[in-house]
Amino acid sequence: MSITAQSVWNNCLLFIKDNIQPQAYKTWFEPIVAVKLADNALSIQVPSKFFYEWLEEHYVKLLKVSLTKELGDTAKLVYIIKMENTYGNKQPFTEKIPSSNRSAVKSQDVDVPLNNKNRELRNPFIIPGIRNVKIESQLNPNYNFDNFLEGDSNRLARSAGLAVSAKPGGTSFNPLLIFGGVGLGKTHLAHAIGVDIKDKYPEKTVLYISAEKFTQQYIDSVKKNNRNDFIHFYQLIDVLVIDDVQFLSGKSGTQDVFFHIFNHLHQNGKQVILTSDKAPVDMQDIEQRLLSRFKWGLSAELQTPDFETRVSILKNKLYRDGVEMPEDIINYVAKNIKSNIRELEGAIISLIAQSSFNKKEVNIELAKQVVEKFVKNTKREVSIDYIQKIVSDYFQMDVDTLQSKTRKRHIVQARQLAMFFAKKLTKASLASIGSQIGKRDHATVLHACKTVDNLSATDKQFKKYVEDLTKKLTV
Repeated sequence: MSITAQSVWNNCLLFIKDNIQPQAYKTWFEPIVAVKLADNALSIQVPSKFFYEWLEEHYVKLLKVSLTKELGDTAKLVYIIKMENTYGNKQPFTEKIPSSNRSAVKSQDVDVPLNNKNRELRNPFIIPGIRNVKIESQLNPNYNFDNFLEGDSNRLARSAGLAVSAKPGGTSFNPLLIFGGVGLGKTHLAHAIGVDIKDKYPEKTVLYISAEKFTQQYIDSVKKNNRNDFIHFYQLIDVLVIDDVQFLSGKSGTQDVFFHIFNHLHQNGKQVILTSDKAPVDMQDIEQRLLSRFKWGLSAELQTPDFETRVSILKNKLYRDGVEMPEDIINYVAKNIKSNIRELEGAIISLIAQSSFNKKEVNIELAKQVVEKFVKNTKREVSIDYIQKIVSDYFQMDVDTLQSKTRKRHIVQARQLAMFFAKKLTKASLASIGSQIGKRDHATVLHACKTVDNLSATDKQFKKYVEDLTKKLTV
């Protein structure tokens, strides 16, 4: 039987597979293609320079032993670094190859020593000078499902998160986009999903990163001319969690690179989890092709928790901290701090601190003092219900009339003003605003906002309506 590049490589793979972890084999050896065998040198094609450097750094001894077994002591290994120019990087990795050639070839004897300290690893999370190549998840284990309490405000998002963590990449919730206002638990839930996946599937590579840090890494990769390596690194991830994806707004270069990474992950059954302070339909300056992909899976909104959920959150927080507090104090704090969970927990921490430092008993009087200071120092967000009431009173009608289907001009304008101020003064999505103001859709809300802007610029009376209501709603 004639010896071919493929047969030699297949035998090498059998040996390699027996000597490393299954996930490492799948990640670093399955993508390699045997190209040719000539002059006792086996040529193998690898996806990127980053891939080649990783093999040399970690598996050169294994490659040497396996190849020597097949071809003897004079065996050589030639790396062909595949350079698909799909990402706009026109410069080849070596100067020896013409720019028109899509492959950069680098010949390397298999007995290269492992201790080449000048080689720079392309993992964006590696600190220069520290030889630690493990891809850490960057997850916070304190953010888990056990302390992410379920309520009407988060049931859909939490259930979807549990489904994703049970079968990452295998549900229709890919991507899973979690959106909502500040302090409602988006980051907590994103971490919880990642932590649960790591517990259930320790062999999977899970990575959490903020969109801001992702952008900075991309900028650095462009400066260092290793953009393809940056892309390939992220394409190796099994579960990618990107926090505050709205940060990509207006950053066309980062959006382009994320588009390619997203496509690769999605096509290969990898899971993508995103968080944002707004729904895809409300995102500004994000490319349409990227927005359409955000909508492929599930967009789940986290809303302001109701009273019962706020009480449960406080009780859970106190239980975890080993602190006991009277029921009436808990209820008082939950009743008076409604905006978000971060402020709610902050208030209870302040209450415990005041009691401890000043050696005061935790009573309703102390609770009132702490809550009053806390609420006063926090920018209060008005609710959509409150806006509807103020607008209805201003136009001398009831809320039911404002929400009705009637097309009478003055009622339509009142409704449009309510939608305009809801968008301006709350963190609610367009869909959520429309749903609460007469069960309209997001397109109606968008049209209402544009109409108010246009009329304010052309109609003096209407402009006065806007000015009067602004004063009433922002006092």
